[in-house]
Amino acid sequence: MSSELDFESRLNRRTMLTGAAGGVMFSGLVARLVQLQLFEGERYKEIANENGVKLDLAPPTRGAIYDRFGVPLASHRQAGRVSIIREQAGDMDATLAEIGRHLDLSMEERQRVIQQARSQATFQSTIVKSELTYEEFARMTLLAADIPGVRADMAATRSYPRGRDFAHVLGYVAKASMDDLTRLTENVSPEEASLLSRLFKHPDMRTGRSGIERAAEGWLRGEPGFRRLETNAAGRVIRELESDDLAPTAGRDIGLTVDAELQRAAIDRFGDESGAAVVLDIESGAILAFVSTPAFDPNDFVNGISYADYNALRENDRSPLYHKAYDGTYPPGSTFKMVVATAALEAGINPEQRVHCNGYYRFGNRTWHCWKRGGHGSVDMHWAMKGSCDVYFYDIARRVGVERIADVSRRFGFGQVWDLGLTGGRGGTVPDDAWKRASLGEPWYEGETLNYGIGQGYLSTTPLQLALMSARIAAKGRLIEPFIIGEGPRPDNPIPDAAPLDPEHMQRMMDGMYGVTSEAGGTAWRSGDLGLGGPRLAGKTGTAQVRRISEAERRSGVLKGDEIDRRLRDHALFVAYAPADDPKYAISVVVEHGEGGSSTAAPVARDILAAAIRRDSRAPARWQQTASTGTSGNSGGNP
Repeated sequence: MSSELDFESRLNRRTMLTGAAGGVMFSGLVARLVQLQLFEGERYKEIANENGVKLDLAPPTRGAIYDRFGVPLASHRQAGRVSIIREQAGDMDATLAEIGRHLDLSMEERQRVIQQARSQATFQSTIVKSELTYEEFARMTLLAADIPGVRADMAATRSYPRGRDFAHVLGYVAKASMDDLTRLTENVSPEEASLLSRLFKHPDMRTGRSGIERAAEGWLRGEPGFRRLETNAAGRVIRELESDDLAPTAGRDIGLTVDAELQRAAIDRFGDESGAAVVLDIESGAILAFVSTPAFDPNDFVNGISYADYNALRENDRSPLYHKAYDGTYPPGSTFKMVVATAALEAGINPEQRVHCNGYYRFGNRTWHCWKRGGHGSVDMHWAMKGSCDVYFYDIARRVGVERIADVSRRFGFGQVWDLGLTGGRGGTVPDDAWKRASLGEPWYEGETLNYGIGQGYLSTTPLQLALMSARIAAKGRLIEPFIIGEGPRPDNPIPDAAPLDPEHMQRMMDGMYGVTSEAGGTAWRSGDLGLGGPRLAGKTGTAQVRRISEAERRSGVLKGDEIDRRLRDHALFVAYAPADDPKYAISVVVEHGEGGSSTAAPVARDILAAAIRRDSRAPARWQQTASTGTSGNSGGNP
């Protein structure tokens, strides 16, 4: 009996303990449910929604760039590409090796793909190769079905239909580097910086690295949008949902003032020579051609250029990466003599006063030589310009003085960086006493003014400035602002507050330039006829030394171009406007190491001006129908 009571007692205690434990657990579950439903319900609801619908950044379409006639210079095209998904591919090395059997895929590219794939989720796609040829894309489309994890598709990519023609003007786009991200996120809100950082990680997103592509990045880029993607809890995309209300906003287009066909004609005219040419519309200041040759192909940079190809561009002694028309600075040589002559007229020097040239000029204990060894004889300003007499300009430069020459130079536009809305641009050097003291710690010496008088010494100018000088002469001294963006983010580029140039003085310069190309004794008289059945050009030759000629060499005979390295040969320059009797276009041409302004640069300028007039709808029909002369070669004269 006692044992039965004990058993019953233990059973009751266990039942009570079990019931109590169950009650505690049930109370806990109820409390947790209350917490989840009443206090944390909204938070978990948001998390659940995020897991269900993901907003994926959608890059905007970049704005296009056109020439003055609507010819696309920077646009988009569809290009084939092949990509790989790591979790489906399995063995990445084996898959890339298989792809490499059908595409040119270097070990460097394979390593890049593997590293990029490992840095992202296994189900995300990694681009293996872009810009597939038609044959490559067709081949990979067929093979992709048999290679797990490999996909071939088409995507929009930035395109430069004119290739090298506008490389230095347009610049190029590329994938954003860390330096790019730092630059792009400066001076923006934290939210915008975060958005831009995410946007530029998108495989289809590019940013401008140089030229207008970089300077007008904000104008061209547009605003990103989003795509609604339904995903599972692991983040894997199940399907894409309606997203029209979140679509990106395309970037804005830009219209340039350049003429694509004139630019091509100018480049063709240079042939294998390196150099620059600038053509300006005298009436408006619009840049019609902005040539720097040779050049690079911006298409090569869009999806990354190889080290080998980039190094080849860098090591090319003709500097295809360098914008010679905008960043290049050259001694102007005798093309500068109109500036010195203008300074002389403003100083009150009589242009009819003659100076005798016997081939050299003595000042102090030094001798300065004229390009014409036997001298020009007795010449006034007009004859000195058309014959490019150095002795005459040594004399008047010394009489005028460095300060007045520097002042007139600046009023012609030298020394100023003209902001055109693209990267780069240099102002060159307009030396004077203050400049030399600040730069070299020395005063200006009078003998240096003689070199100044023939466009040598410390003076340096850009081809853009030389074209602007010609335009201002042809416009009788009217101030002209050069520009290249016709429609778009045109920079505020105020003309410096300078005294205008005297129209009567400019008429005398025009007469001198006409004498150069159209009167007996002119250094470029064989290049004066534009070959259009009537109109002529007016211009000025220039030959800029790049090495010092010793007295010993001068006594024994100055070495000719074919006797020295190309890099030691003189630069050839020519500035002009046309038609001579009704100026519409101004031009400057620099042929690097081309030796003679009259023999090399003048024929190039003449043919480019003729091409500009033939394309001018305002010109008489008979001029437009005249075939290109295509002439070139020796046109007489040495400077």
